[in-house]
Amino acid sequence: MKFLLTFFIMLIITVTGFSQSKLKIIKTYEAPEAIGPYSQAIESNGFVFLSGQIAIDPNSNQLVKNNIETQTRQIFKNIKAVLLEARTSLQNVVKCTVFMKDLTDFNKMNYIYEDEFKGHKPARSTVEVSRLPKDVLIEIECIAVK
Repeated sequence: MKFLLTFFIMLIITVTGFSQSKLKIIKTYEAPEAIGPYSQAIESNGFVFLSGQIAIDPNSNQLVKNNIETQTRQIFKNIKAVLLEARTSLQNVVKCTVFMKDLTDFNKMNYIYEDEFKGHKPARSTVEVSRLPKDVLIEIECIAVK
């Protein structure tokens, strides 16, 4: 599996000339500012790479209620805001990675995930992790095309 992923990434780099591409930083005030030395998203060669989003309300800069449903909904609001700034949408997302503190919440997250994508089914990985930034329950990152 790792070999195939590495091969695929190298193929993209070779075919698209990724190493010579220009990078565009995507930033919006409609999503929380990055809480570290990274960007909300980077656009390159027709792809938009979103950093992991957590459940911070951009208006208050505070975490939302500590349950999986509320946090997942807020994350999708943040993702949609960043994608909109990049002039794309959830319908153009090709891959998501979901990091969860507790996979027993998977079905609750998955229900909201499916509702937000409205029939679109990007590739996805979901993993349980021991801890996430600010002790949230979930973080989602994604890659979209323009």
